[in-house]
Amino acid sequence: MNFGKVQNPAEIDFMLPADHVDTRKKLSEYTPRDIPTLYVGCAKWNRADLKGFYPRGTKDELIYYATQFNSIELNATFYRIFPVETFVSWYEKTPSHFRFFPKIFQGVSHWKRLNDFEAYLNEYVLHASNLKEKLEMPFLQMHNNFSPKDIDRLPAFFEAIPNDLKIAVEFRHTDWFNDITVANELYAILEQYDVTNILVDTAGRRDLLHMRMTSDSAFIRYNGANHESDYARLDDWIDRLESWIDMGLQNIYFFLHQNVERASPLLAAYFIEKANERLGTSLHIPVMDSIKTKF
Repeated sequence: MNFGKVQNPAEIDFMLPADHVDTRKKLSEYTPRDIPTLYVGCAKWNRADLKGFYPRGTKDELIYYATQFNSIELNATFYRIFPVETFVSWYEKTPSHFRFFPKIFQGVSHWKRLNDFEAYLNEYVLHASNLKEKLEMPFLQMHNNFSPKDIDRLPAFFEAIPNDLKIAVEFRHTDWFNDITVANELYAILEQYDVTNILVDTAGRRDLLHMRMTSDSAFIRYNGANHESDYARLDDWIDRLESWIDMGLQNIYFFLHQNVERASPLLAAYFIEKANERLGTSLHIPVMDSIKTKF
């Protein structure tokens, strides 16, 4: 994920912002759990991007990937609506505990901008539903120019989502968060429809790191910079998530990207090891085949 890429990561202040004032209030609605639900994964499973992750002779990348991770963010579904048979195949190739978080097709978010989107959304949901119980939380990534002037489109879209399907949304226009009045209106809508407000942690867009929970789940898209700071940033996330769990956070969905994606599994393995130590989870720590460098 090149979104937010910078030339000199060492110049960026990566300190996580303080919690939004209403995050504690929202999380207090839920009974704290001793151990949260935790899903960690990469954005894709293809060998070309995750070079060095797969053992020599691996015949099916998804089957192997699903032995190492318990989830996948799945960006590929943004670019086209895959046939039903493809979703069925993905379901059959993965173990019962595996979960998918497929990005909603760009026809909804970018071509239609949530206006006259129904045909694209219905086809996407119809096909993706073949993941059955493994379809955990699809997410919508809005275009950079989808701004607060379009806020009236949100309720109609959320009402079109099937009642048994929970989704997350990522907003990329900075005015959603730097205008307090607009932000509060947005958060109220997301809470009304139980929509998870995605947190984006990337070097060049610190303005999107709003730290405002709107549901019982933290959906975090973490973009490393292929820099030594990547690991310290993950330590900070463990600290913050631990505090949110104490407040009532139920679910953590943490997906790792890199400007050079081959290092993503390394970051994921580090994060999982720390989460198991600090958060009480017991996820399998992925094994690397021939990835040698951390950065």
